[in-house]
Amino acid sequence: MGVIGAGWWATLSHIPALRANPNVEIVAVNRPDADGMEKVVASFPGVKPYFDAAEMLATETLHGVVVASPHILHAEHAQLALSRGLPTLIEKPMATSATDARALLATANANHTQIILPYGWNFRPIVETAHQLVKDGWVGEVRHVVAQMASALADLFGGEPMVETKDHLFRPPVSTWADPKKSGGYGWGQLTHGLGALFRIIDLDPAKVFAKTGLSPAGVDFYDAAVVEFANGATMALSGSATVPKSRGYQIDIRIFGTEGMMLFDIERARVEVIRHDGKTHIADLGPDAGAYEQVAPITLLVDLARGEKLPNPADGVVGMRSSVLLDAMYRSARSGRLEDVL
Repeated sequence: MGVIGAGWWATLSHIPALRANPNVEIVAVNRPDADGMEKVVASFPGVKPYFDAAEMLATETLHGVVVASPHILHAEHAQLALSRGLPTLIEKPMATSATDARALLATANANHTQIILPYGWNFRPIVETAHQLVKDGWVGEVRHVVAQMASALADLFGGEPMVETKDHLFRPPVSTWADPKKSGGYGWGQLTHGLGALFRIIDLDPAKVFAKTGLSPAGVDFYDAAVVEFANGATMALSGSATVPKSRGYQIDIRIFGTEGMMLFDIERARVEVIRHDGKTHIADLGPDAGAYEQVAPITLLVDLARGEKLPNPADGVVGMRSSVLLDAMYRSARSGRLEDVL
């Protein structure tokens, strides 16, 4: 297995998960700097280091790839792997332009392979339960959505070190998370998670977006407010915020209104509830910690797909593409002040 971009999150989560998987024998890692690579090799004895991603893919016989490089490099690096027919886990966002997102999905389809987005909540029963209820027609045709995500990351998107990472091997770089010229900001960095859950739950393409953003001290979006129209004419009020107090966890709250009823989805309170016009209700029994984030399951799925297993993928290339094309239109609208078509 190969890892392109052996930085903060790859060394904290992905590489340990790969090394702990009994079906993985060799892990090759890529990052461009010698000092950083020295730390990676010292922390993970036995990994095979490469400074150039293309060289790693050309030299090693890989069966799957993790792309965890900076946001603006995801598309370039994922194309290297997908064009070889390798199942590829692409850190969110899948791409930072609609053109690149659609091109990645086309390359995966052309080479009969899969994209996995590590949208952790998509791998938990809370999202899968909501997905199945909507698929089974409990809310009918989706006509309106209210969706919001919020995180305690004012430091990260404000251009300051993320306090929780002070003891990590690497820290999230400002150049990735808080540089407006390099697709920093809450939308690309966090709201994509909420959209990943949304597009697993509902099967709709975004068509038009009008948006406003509130900026952090670093000049990237702290706050996102958007009105979205879907291809079927349904509408959505979308919100994102980076400034939850550190004493609280993540929030993803989605309300779906359809022709037959409505769904309440909330990871903070761990609920999935449907109320219908005919008087029927469904309250899901989700169990303890149902709203917790899942880190390892996306890597496990990548390894299993690389081994040739046929398994459902709750965060596939379509989910990632829809998230990216919506965000692309959101940022264009925030800059132009106009309603923008999804490209």
